[in-house]
Amino acid sequence: MLKIGDFSKLSRISIRMLRYYDEIDVLRPAQIDTFTGYRYYKEEQLATACRITELRQMGFGLFVIREIMINYADPAALNDYLKIKRAELLAEEEEVRMRIQLLDSAFERLRKDDNAMNYNVTAKVMPQRYVASVRSILPTYDQEGVLWNTMAAETASLSLQMEEPCMSLAIFHDEDFRDKDVDVEIQVSVKGSYRNTEHVTFKTEPEVVIASAVYKGSYDQITAVNQVVASWVRDNDYEFNGAMFCIYHVSPAQTKNMEELVTEVCYPVRKKS
Repeated sequence: MLKIGDFSKLSRISIRMLRYYDEIDVLRPAQIDTFTGYRYYKEEQLATACRITELRQMGFGLFVIREIMINYADPAALNDYLKIKRAELLAEEEEVRMRIQLLDSAFERLRKDDNAMNYNVTAKVMPQRYVASVRSILPTYDQEGVLWNTMAAETASLSLQMEEPCMSLAIFHDEDFRDKDVDVEIQVSVKGSYRNTEHVTFKTEPEVVIASAVYKGSYDQITAVNQVVASWVRDNDYEFNGAMFCIYHVSPAQTKNMEELVTEVCYPVRKKS
């Protein structure tokens, strides 16, 4: 048997943490002296301490580790825990990567001599078009890719003929900005005639007058673009008249470099009466 001090040195876990492990039932001593209160551990428990340390290094919290240790002898259960944590870490990695790209984009705009925030707004008529459409309530705006994947999967066998030029766009139907449960529709302009699938609807969109601004680079510019569009609408005696949408001239499906993205922000408008 090992005294807690010796076990601490061998396991490289502090005495304070070992006491906490005992308190929350992650790693209990093999024996506690009823008279002195001293904790003693078996040598075999060093392997358990090593597993706990490895799991903490993987990013598991102690209360999850407690569950894992109960099921550690079950390879299938352990595999499930590891798969879930791996998926979480990959999602965190992607979020960090996106944040770094946003920072790099901001640095790049600051380094430019010209005014990168000087967006040009124009009014134009978007003609009637026949589109393939998928609309759904999404958890958040960044889940839009789910809709594109649905469209790709359900139209793969239809041999869609794309209109020229082909417009890929997303319409944001909510009347306000929302943090969750957002109403998003994606559209691709096509030619021909097709039957609806489970989630894909084919329909004709009417002609619409829009105020639009094209910008290159990451999506973090959208608020600045919106500000310019709002000022243009006010100064030119227009008013907003429908759901805002974005046309993806160069999308994340075409490039992983956020500086190469080309997006057109579009607001349906009408002249004030």
